Amino acid sequence: MANTNPLQFVQQTRAEIAKVAWPSRKEVMLTTVMVFIMASLFAVFFFVVDLLIRFGLQGLLAAVS
Repeated sequence: MANTNPLQFVQQTRAEIAKVAWPSRKEVMLTTVMVFIMASLFAVFFFVVDLLIRFGLQGLLAAVS
């Protein structure tokens, strides 16, 4: 790899950043809302699974003792 001076590095970096397809404000808001929805759904799912396991183990331990 060839060594470049700092000026060339900055120019190349700016050229690469210009190629990036930045998301629109609407896309960012939509994906943010989707992340919150999915996180909430997963939280509810794991809460229900935890309750089922707890009640199952409590019932099992009550039956044994």
